[in-house]
Amino acid sequence: MSAKKKILIVDDEQDILEILQYNLSKLSLDIRMARDGEEAVDVAREFLPELILLDIMMPVMDGIEACRQIRKIPALKDAYIIFLTARSEEYSEVAAFEAGANDFIVKPIKPRALMSRIEAFFRRDIDEKGNHVIKIKNISIDKNSYTVYKDTQRIAMARKEFELLYLFCQNPNKIFNREELLKQVWGSDVYVVSRTVDVHIRKIREKIGSEYINTIKGIGYKMELD
Repeated sequence: MSAKKKILIVDDEQDILEILQYNLSKLSLDIRMARDGEEAVDVAREFLPELILLDIMMPVMDGIEACRQIRKIPALKDAYIIFLTARSEEYSEVAAFEAGANDFIVKPIKPRALMSRIEAFFRRDIDEKGNHVIKIKNISIDKNSYTVYKDTQRIAMARKEFELLYLFCQNPNKIFNREELLKQVWGSDVYVVSRTVDVHIRKIREKIGSEYINTIKGIGYKMELD
């Protein structure tokens, strides 16, 4: 992983800030910290981090509103935002993704698992800017040649199956609802029923295994990184 990628850590608990800073300093990151949502927006606007770890329940401005404000900053529209929260209720997760989050981690945080996710994000960032090959677990997917490998075995896929899988691989642990998947893969100018998404995901599961793309009841689908 390249040195000095920028990361902003936002939490109102000092001990969590210190634990995260200690562990993430091992990854040669340029780290800044904030203790509430308002401060997070100000620091993010000046610092322009590539990745933000953002608590939800904070004083002054909560993480949901801070995420919305950060997404309004043009230079941060593609920043990767991971929510860190003790709240595991479904509505909190839905609100986080609606505000513009890319990932959602429930406390207590496991530092090694978090570091693994962050390293994977920066590897994907390099891959997308370079050879367009993304590797998730034992799956390799090449956008240029439209090829998919599971370990050393090549997996044949129809074009829309490939595009769905590539989208999930670009955004592991992000929940997509059917409408988002239809818009991004089929386009907004083509009429396709939402059931089409279910059929294509079933076919992908048949080809690579059912453990990669999970159904999130009442919401949609996501690719599990862990």
